Amino acid sequence: MVESQNFANARFMTVAEVAEVMRVSKMTVYRLVHAGDLPAVRFGRSYRVPENAVQEYLRAAGFGRDSSTG
Repeated sequence: MVESQNFANARFMTVAEVAEVMRVSKMTVYRLVHAGDLPAVRFGRSYRVPENAVQEYLRAAGFGRDSSTG
């Protein structure tokens, strides 16, 4: 039951929203999803990506760190 509570609080983004945040094309987001690099849930014919998955992906890619490494 703990997992369902966390899932209920999850925020989802559309592919277009993810593309805008990452400043890439929608096709690039689809490629990341199909490659398994970015988790997503399929609703009918569209995908939704958990907001925290986008943040984690960017963090792992090196964004979000302090860039003043002097």
